[in-house]
Amino acid sequence: MIYEVRTYVLKPGSVATFEENFAAALPHREKYSKLGAFWHTEIGPLNQVIHVWPYESMEERNSIREEAGKDPSWPPKNDPDMYVSMNSEIFNPAPFMRPLGGNQALGSIYEMRSYTYKVGSINKVIDIWADAVPAREEFSPLAAAMYTDVGGLNKWVHIWAYEDLDQRKNVRAEAIKTPTWPPPTREFLVSQENKIMVPSSFSPMH
Repeated sequence: MIYEVRTYVLKPGSVATFEENFAAALPHREKYSKLGAFWHTEIGPLNQVIHVWPYESMEERNSIREEAGKDPSWPPKNDPDMYVSMNSEIFNPAPFMRPLGGNQALGSIYEMRSYTYKVGSINKVIDIWADAVPAREEFSPLAAAMYTDVGGLNKWVHIWAYEDLDQRKNVRAEAIKTPTWPPPTREFLVSQENKIMVPSSFSPMH
């Protein structure tokens, strides 16, 4: 399984229109494969929409995108001037990650944390995280944990679901008191960033 994460930066005031157009066109696109998740940013870099597409392989991705591109109702009919930038990354899931997608009601907000690690350290990071995640999930669910295969390399993304910002604050305060959290990977870290996202009305993860 691979996941394509597409991040679009839109001009201010365009997110609602983009989501309306996307929702209208989505049934046509899902004739070919299902959407995994769709969020827009609320805190952090604003005016972003993030949509995630699961595929069995790069070959399946390429074939499906070619077929979907022939559909007259896809992609959504948006004004080209709406876009500031578009980015696509291919991720491999960590062995302990549950499949992303389906009808999963995990939370009202999601935090995406993106870490860049030193070259050659991802496998060690995965092993360390595998030991730490079960105890951390006693506080809130892990929605995704994956690393880049195509795009900016050595990138580790983990996404956590929360009921609201207050729960996020409380969970993080409690989790850090435990002996296994955060995972001891700081020696490998190069950079970190995060964003708070809200699932769109049609997102399978909500």
